[in-house]
Amino acid sequence: MLPFELSFPTRILFGTGEIAKVGQEAKSLGQKALLVTGGSSAKRTGLLDRVQAFLNEQHVSHVLFDKIEPNPRTSTVDQGASLAREHGCDFIIALGGGSVMDASKAIAAAALSGRPIYDYMRGNPSGTAKDLVPVQEALPLMAIPTVAATGSEANNISVLTHWDTHEKSSINGPALYPRVAILDPALTYTVPAHVTAEACADIFSHMFESYLISAPGTHVQDGITESLIRLVVEHSLTAIRQPDHEEARATLLWASTLGISPFAIGGRGAGMPLHQIEHPLSGHYDMAHGRGLAILSLPYFEQIILQDRPERLARMGRECFGVSETDELAAARAAIKAVQRWYEAMGITQRLSDFGVDKHALEELARESIVIGGRGAGYLPSSRPLSEQDVISIYEACL
Repeated sequence: MLPFELSFPTRILFGTGEIAKVGQEAKSLGQKALLVTGGSSAKRTGLLDRVQAFLNEQHVSHVLFDKIEPNPRTSTVDQGASLAREHGCDFIIALGGGSVMDASKAIAAAALSGRPIYDYMRGNPSGTAKDLVPVQEALPLMAIPTVAATGSEANNISVLTHWDTHEKSSINGPALYPRVAILDPALTYTVPAHVTAEACADIFSHMFESYLISAPGTHVQDGITESLIRLVVEHSLTAIRQPDHEEARATLLWASTLGISPFAIGGRGAGMPLHQIEHPLSGHYDMAHGRGLAILSLPYFEQIILQDRPERLARMGRECFGVSETDELAAARAAIKAVQRWYEAMGITQRLSDFGVDKHALEELARESIVIGGRGAGYLPSSRPLSEQDVISIYEACL
């Protein structure tokens, strides 16, 4: 296990019905909120009306910004930040899935600084990101997740797309941790089956990426991660088939929060290379992030992990998917098959070509993943340094 520093400053309220506390919790953050959400879901389910009623009961003034799209764009963040400044909002409430929470973190930073959010992003040719990230100052933020997926409610990462160039990358910093997160499983009951499947694939990727390429000796983190993967696999199909199953939804929501927390990934010395390979796809083709990860993961297992760390893949298969083979290589291959069967059961069977990706685009997509995801190193850190050709090969296997 490598040395690491843990900071988990988010105050979490977890449980069915906890959404009723949004007004009193908001009063502790400021005088006037920018209430950030997407364009339809929270309105359609009546959740937005409920949250606004809770805020009004506590006399919390708020301004609605309901423009956040999937794979949130820098231009939308800038609109939200401008609105917050115009109305004198002194804190942000994020009501939605990972896109809404990521956008809200960025709005919190840009509203305070007055700068375009692209100034904070890697890939910006101006080079301003090196002085602005990690983000040290932002407006206070409350996060209310309505999908169990990204864990954004309790981390300090925001992933954005600059649509002019289709660059997708992240910003981070201590100021981007939500001050308060309300995790109410009942808010996830209305999530459609296909979105639940994509979300489970995202949670799974958050956990397996650093687990498979971890530094040695991470016994505590391994145990946490293996337990969480088992739980996601066990409860995913129940949530898909019975959307209002409280136990399944609660389990997925808490697993998504813990899976990308420092308790699970600290000390591993490992990043998330598959996320960096996927980001150009959702940045250019606007596909759901979790679906892109599911499509890419099997070739990543076969071409990279099976060659470099078969013992870790075998362990994941035995501990999380019930693989019984004693030979390491056979168990590793069985693990890949088990993941594939799980994806098929959830209905994630697409190829990249289904989203309009063709072989002529792969070189540019791979180059972008290395330039942005590699942070200037010229490769993506994984079980070995992944070159542009490694990434192209993974893409090719997904067409």
